Formats: sequence, C-alpha cells, structure tokens
Amino acid sequence: MPEHYIPIFIFAALAAAFPAVTLIIFKYIRPEMRAVGAKLEPYECGIPPEGDARGRYSVRFYIVAILFVIFDVEVIFLFPWAVQYGVLGLYGLVTMFVFLGILLIGYVWLYRSGALEWIYE
Repeated sequence: MPEHYIPIFIFAALAAAFPAVTLIIFKYIRPEMRAVGAKLEPYECGIPPEGDARGRYSVRFYIVAILFVIFDVEVIFLFPWAVQYGVLGLYGLVTMFVFLGILLIGYVWLYRSGALEWIYE
C-alpha cells in the first residue's frame, strides 16, 4: 500500500469514529428523558394539530420538483465549462451555446405545454 494513502485512511477512520464516540458519550451523560403527552406529538408549538399530517398533495408539486432537479443538474455542467473556458476556446463556446439552446427549447416546450402553470384546485 502506498504511503501517501495513509493520511486518507486516518481521516476516514476519524470521520467515522468521532460521531460514534460522541453519541456513545452523550448517551450516558444526558439526563433521562421521559416522554409525556405533548412531547409525543410530531409538531410541538403549543397549538393543537388540525387534521391529518398525511394530506394529499397536488401532482403539480411533484412535477415542479422533478423539473427543478432536471434543470439543476443541467446547470451543474456549466461549472466545468466555465473553469476550462480558456482551454476550450471557440469550440467550447459553440458547444455550450448548443447545450444551452437545447435547454432553452426544453424550457419553452414546458412553458407552452402548461407544466409551469399553477392551477388552484
């Protein structure tokens, strides 16, 4: 095993051991916790809960969340391009404009299809 990996293994061992040791120590240090009525509620603010916590959400929430993830992942590709822009030159610039053009076409299609319209039900 090469010697330059030893600091990485030491760091990984410390990163795994520190939370475990901390949890074990504080398990014995902290006072005993007793669960009483209000502490068992999922929401502790002093106001009695109204209704069920498992309400139904509109499908629009999930569509917007998926679209956010898709476009967020696509934007991540801009960072390596920005770092290597000087090396890539004109070819990199043209390729990134093509990439952004494809994203823009997708965004326009989503907008026209009504995926971004919020309908109150």
